[in-house]
Amino acid sequence: MKVVITGASGNVGTGLVRALAADGAEHEVVGLCRRPPGTVAPYDSVTWRSCDLASDDAPDVLDDVLRDADAVVHLAWMFQPVRDGTRMHRTNFKGTAAVLRAARRAGVPHVVHVSSIAVYAPAPTSTVDEQAATTGITGSAYGEGKSEAEAEVARFTEENPEIAVALVRPTLVAQAGASASFLALFLDPLVPRRLFGLLRRGRIPVLPLPSPLRVQLVHADDVGDAIVRILRSRARGPFNVAADTLELDDLASAVGARGLPVPAGVVKAVVGVLWRLRALRMSPGWFDVGTRSPLIDTTRAREELGWVPRKSSADCVREQAAGIADGTAWPSPALRRDRFRTEPRGSVPVRLAKL
Repeated sequence: MKVVITGASGNVGTGLVRALAADGAEHEVVGLCRRPPGTVAPYDSVTWRSCDLASDDAPDVLDDVLRDADAVVHLAWMFQPVRDGTRMHRTNFKGTAAVLRAARRAGVPHVVHVSSIAVYAPAPTSTVDEQAATTGITGSAYGEGKSEAEAEVARFTEENPEIAVALVRPTLVAQAGASASFLALFLDPLVPRRLFGLLRRGRIPVLPLPSPLRVQLVHADDVGDAIVRILRSRARGPFNVAADTLELDDLASAVGARGLPVPAGVVKAVVGVLWRLRALRMSPGWFDVGTRSPLIDTTRAREELGWVPRKSSADCVREQAAGIADGTAWPSPALRRDRFRTEPRGSVPVRLAKL
């Protein structure tokens, strides 16, 4: 297949690039991103094109790369700056619409849009399948943005029945190589990575966590495997992708600690104060995504795609925690910690701690 991937140098994109390389077939993979990585593994199997999907010249680039493509996988998404919701909305919605219009012009037979569990309405005590309401996590720029993008994909699907359109809704996607960007997106500048080193060495016996807490994770390689299976079968419709469920004590135990339940409302209030003080990049909206999203039922992916996650949620927690302790980053500009060294124009710059 000729597969075009937008946002191919990011967290999920890296997993998909590895999965396509391991597929056993000689795929032609074209990756689009704003800052292409160098010709090093795992990115050396990809033909790279620089493209900002929100720019005026994006349609020309898309028309060129989508010519004769068998599929386009849309991964590109701007996560920051959360404080500039207008800019994020413009980039993410305009970028998604640009990809869909270009796929229609080029006659691409298969479109795969990668969404998120944040597209679902809040239901922290429930487990939902793909038919649940997709109104997003209220108050989360990420969840509301994903919901709006899926609505655009739904319109495209209805207007273009000859094109197979699939959606992938993963939970939190983990891998060691995305740890530096995880720090930059959520924990900088207040939380030093040395705390994760102490946690890994058993020097922090008690881990305060919001209660109640039930979470699922999934490894980037497992998400990549699910997408490859969707591409092989030219599958249509939405697919939930997640590993098993961790309770609060399970999550703490995965990193060698004992869980200390703290009311979720108290933790959110602290997060809100720190975010307003620019001491933490995790916004209250992101906190809600982690604590109010429903658990997801992955029966459809397992039965129709034959997909089974190779790594458990506990495996993902251990790998991510170790990666954060080491500041691990794949050799991609999209996964570097320094990509968010300053806040948007008009705000107070925050220097990242060199810890």
